[in-house]
Amino acid sequence: MHGDCARVSKILARVGDKWSVLIVMLLSDGPRRFNEMKRLVGGISQRMLTLTLRGLERDGLVKRTVFPTVPPRVDYELTELGRSLREPVVALGGWAQRHLDEIDDARAQFDARCAAERGKS
Repeated sequence: MHGDCARVSKILARVGDKWSVLIVMLLSDGPRRFNEMKRLVGGISQRMLTLTLRGLERDGLVKRTVFPTVPPRVDYELTELGRSLREPVVALGGWAQRHLDEIDDARAQFDARCAAERGKS
């Protein structure tokens, strides 16, 4: 059981990573090229995109295809396993979208409470 927990934890770390979620969402519409993804995923560095894609490929969620052109063209797409991740990722994104205001309010209340407590010290 402990071994399963450790394995599940590693998988959740990969698929729950913010960059992985965004890339899975992008690729859910079909194959994309590296530079296209870099442009569409605001704030991701080239190195982080490379590492994230490599990790998703290693886990069997993304397929990388190199076309023998000059310069070489490389496409990334979700595998069947990766496509099975779309539904939970979309559900999680939808949940976040529906609760943005509540979460913002909770954060503001928490921050105000912490500031008040610091003021008492």
